[in-house]
Amino acid sequence: MPGPLLRPLPILFLTRPEAASARFAEQCGDSGLRFDTVISPLFRIEATGPLPDASAAGGLIFTSANGVAVWLAQGGRRDLPVYTVGDATARAAEAAGMRAHSAGGAADDLIDWLIAHTPDLPLMHLHGRHTRGDVAERLTKAGLTCGSAVIYDQPAQPLSAEARAALLGTTPVIVPVFSPRTGELLAQERAQAPLLVAAMSEAVVNALGPLHKRDLKVAARPESEAMREVVSDLLKRALAGDY
Repeated sequence: MPGPLLRPLPILFLTRPEAASARFAEQCGDSGLRFDTVISPLFRIEATGPLPDASAAGGLIFTSANGVAVWLAQGGRRDLPVYTVGDATARAAEAAGMRAHSAGGAADDLIDWLIAHTPDLPLMHLHGRHTRGDVAERLTKAGLTCGSAVIYDQPAQPLSAEARAALLGTTPVIVPVFSPRTGELLAQERAQAPLLVAAMSEAVVNALGPLHKRDLKVAARPESEAMREVVSDLLKRALAGDY
């Protein structure tokens, strides 16, 4: 008699820049769950030119680790205090010797914290061309001195042939989506595979719009660890055939 059919391993489909995707895949693998990995970044990070003059700034705001990386690569100052939305961005700044405070949440949490503590120093929000939250504008309206500058762009790039094949196949695909920018780009892709999507936030859910998906779960907190928890749950379901 023929043996039982072997179910193919689920695919962990990662669309962040290569280094961040590889790191997340490795962390997910630490759980002991088995899966295949497809990495195909939907955008790349490009510095937009010389850094803005930060001589008058008393503190820097970063809402992405990409901003920290570009700031440091371009020779930005490391002696200023840093305020970040999430822990991963704070860790990136601290690894370079900068003093960082993380709001441990979303842009709203950082804005609320800064308003409550009212730093007596001018701030500058350094971000990508595609950003949300109106951080500098909202802080300025609240009475704080805060400027804003674009220091990098996130131009879109096409999915690889392997990634497109995964989206059009029959194997379950687990898709962590970390930003509205990624959600918007992913929503433009044709998909017919059973997609199990992990969204970083409600803003990401809104950006995904009409994307074909079998299931969608939002992380309990907008941070990498919470995303891994959701991805692990979705991987377990896929491995059990519960999709």
